[in-house]
Amino acid sequence: MRTIGVIGGLSWESSAVYYRLLNEAVRARRGGLASARLLLWSFDFAEIEAMQAEGNWEGATGAMCEAGTRLAAGGADLLLIASNTMHKMADAVAAASGLPLVHIADATGQAIRQTGCRRPALLATAYTMEQDFYRGRLAERFGLDVRVPEAADRQRVHRIIYDELCQGIVRPESKASYLEIIGRLRAAGADSVILGCTEICLLIGQADLDCPVFDTTGLHAEAAVALALDGG
Repeated sequence: MRTIGVIGGLSWESSAVYYRLLNEAVRARRGGLASARLLLWSFDFAEIEAMQAEGNWEGATGAMCEAGTRLAAGGADLLLIASNTMHKMADAVAAASGLPLVHIADATGQAIRQTGCRRPALLATAYTMEQDFYRGRLAERFGLDVRVPEAADRQRVHRIIYDELCQGIVRPESKASYLEIIGRLRAAGADSVILGCTEICLLIGQADLDCPVFDTTGLHAEAAVALALDGG
């Protein structure tokens, strides 16, 4: 089993979910007392969020690359960034560390293609919904026509992530709000939903919707374990 280096704390709420899912996936494959071989670098998310809000992506990239190189020096064999948004600098992190990086958009795109869906609705941070590093990768590599909410709805989705989910707050009214936004996207032609922030699985899931739901956190963890155990 190869050692997975996890860049977490982005936020720690979802990093805790990753830890459980990675270990559950190894146990499901190996049985008994088997668990994942992991190294975790956990950021103070307040520092990272401040750089995001300021548009200081150069500073954020430097911090992420340092985390990757520290994990490599500690003995990690592959990397996992426990965040959709921070895949904005995934290529730089992989290059700095010299390690293979399991890309969350690739794990998600492959799962979507396998179902035959082509027009997924994306709920995520404003950075992920509005910038091209994520949607563009899904379009170029997997031929997906990614749909995002209108501006006011994007703002609401983003606020709930940072003000609530990243702080461990799960509110029924926020769940209802997300489902309303998804309903509008579905009415406009979306055929599925990407939970494109690693905390959204704390709020909604497949049981809440009658279309395919792609939980990026779970898909990413499964892809990392597959690489760690058998090279893919």
